[in-house]
Amino acid sequence: MARNLDPKCKQCRRAGQKLFLKGERCNTAKCAMVKRNFPPGVHGSKGYGRLTDYGIQLREKQKAKKIYRLMENQFKNYFIKAHKTKENTENILLQLLEMRLDNVVYRAGFAKSRDFARQLISHNHFLINGQKVNIPSYQVKVNDVISFKEKSQNSKSFVNLKEQIKKNEPISWLSVDPDKLEIKVVDKPSIDESKGEFDPKLIVEFYSR
Repeated sequence: MARNLDPKCKQCRRAGQKLFLKGERCNTAKCAMVKRNFPPGVHGSKGYGRLTDYGIQLREKQKAKKIYRLMENQFKNYFIKAHKTKENTENILLQLLEMRLDNVVYRAGFAKSRDFARQLISHNHFLINGQKVNIPSYQVKVNDVISFKEKSQNSKSFVNLKEQIKKNEPISWLSVDPDKLEIKVVDKPSIDESKGEFDPKLIVEFYSR
């Protein structure tokens, strides 16, 4: 599977905001956006230049791709799928991205980053409704129950996981049980409840040109 191998801190600096690609490090003084809040490259210290409307839309699309760790074709396919529905394209696009299994595991606090969530899923640590699923892009549904495999729960690697989950910021459309290490999808995410990491409207405008 293709991956973006560019340095994570450089991706944040290019986007002009924290994309939280390195987990807890992004909340410390070591974060590149704290130490060097300007674009990478020899001319980066001059700051972020003025963008055209097209440039703003392109940057928003690139930002969302990096946040969800997707390549161009994967991301475009999500837009095409959202656009084919009769519902609001912006809302459906957000739901498709947010309801990926790797993102749900990350949002629930079971992993410090989406990359780590993807690794855990690929290594068969999770069950959905009691069935093994090792596909990070799997689309969860309302009422799905995601749980850690019993064997994984007893691993020394996850000894502090319950405390980590309790410290995580609650997500309105997910119900998380730290003691059972379970996540239940109780609703679909909406733009009103999103964290504002990117603007889906600008992405729809970019692909609708």
